[in-house]
Amino acid sequence: MAVSTKLAPFGTTIFSEMTRLAIQHGAVNLAQGFPDFDGPEIAKKAGIDAINAGHSQYARMLGVPLLNKAIGDAWTRRTGFHVDPDTHITVTSGCTEAIAATLLGLLSPGDEAVIFEPFYDSYRACVALAGATARYVTLRPDKGNGFGFDEAELRAAFTDKTRMVLLNTPHNPTGKVFTAAELSLIAELCVKHNALVMCDEVYEHLTYDPTLPHISIATLPGMAGRTVTLGSVGKSYNLTGWKVGWAIAWPELTAGVRAAHQFLTFATATPMQHGAAAIINNGEETISKTRAMFIANRDKLAEALSEIGFHVFRSDGTYFLMVDHTPVSRGLGLGGDVDDQVFCRWLTEHAKVAAIPPSVFYNTPANGRSFARFAFCKKPDTIDEAIRRLRKLTR
Repeated sequence: MAVSTKLAPFGTTIFSEMTRLAIQHGAVNLAQGFPDFDGPEIAKKAGIDAINAGHSQYARMLGVPLLNKAIGDAWTRRTGFHVDPDTHITVTSGCTEAIAATLLGLLSPGDEAVIFEPFYDSYRACVALAGATARYVTLRPDKGNGFGFDEAELRAAFTDKTRMVLLNTPHNPTGKVFTAAELSLIAELCVKHNALVMCDEVYEHLTYDPTLPHISIATLPGMAGRTVTLGSVGKSYNLTGWKVGWAIAWPELTAGVRAAHQFLTFATATPMQHGAAAIINNGEETISKTRAMFIANRDKLAEALSEIGFHVFRSDGTYFLMVDHTPVSRGLGLGGDVDDQVFCRWLTEHAKVAAIPPSVFYNTPANGRSFARFAFCKKPDTIDEAIRRLRKLTR
């Protein structure tokens, strides 16, 4: 085989596969998490102005100074903690590159990384590329109709080889926002075992329950010096194609991130960094409007999915609704034990609506076979059309 043995087990990403099927069958694409509308004018104008001003050459490896400062100022406004733009912040080509740079730069062969499943699919692949071993803690449906983890299972995942915990909050694909109590437990175990945390916070502004705010684990006692916090303009500002992300960490950890970043992409597109700085500095209205639209989309889609027969789990953040498709699969005659991949392919072909089969986000796929994930980060008209098509299932 031509593919490296480190990467061969992971195949082609499910996002590419389901988007291809959606195009093939003319389906409404609620599978891949990207908006079907344009990003904010402030960012676009600043990017165009940067091009016209001649900002077309390599940026600094750590990021354009204007953007590093904007990221640092935004962090301070949200958390109350100060970071130095040049020693704590590294601009990357999207959060996906920040993930790779963090794991390749800070993990070594023989290390172990604790991962909550379901997980963003690049986590597991990057841990493998680093030569480390993943240990999994499963998020399961809880009494609050959301997802939670078992404390004993988390404690058991830590060993004397644990180097890092991979945390994503707000969480893709479940829509979970980790609570203060959950984060405190993770922090306690990291301090006890001298472990680091990579915290993926790309959905930091997209939370929907005022009683369940997003908390950065780096702000908890003992965690500032052991956390790499990742972010991006892609999700909160509807600019997923710009691929501008970042990693915030103390200099000792930043050194590891940059050691890998310099050999992955070295620098991120210069004009896009200028545009990203503009929207971070002036993005409150964009975030407010986006959050309001997504709450309306979520509620409308959740109500329709529930009426159709899906069991819909609560989504307190992100772009996504997780459902149990089993009642619908059974009602359609597909069988009560049909897995998520069969169901999502059937849905794309016959209902003309694409969703993601989440079992690919589990180390043990059977843990996700009864679920499907729908993205609501679309225009209201798109959500309405998807609902119209899905309602045909009940008829």
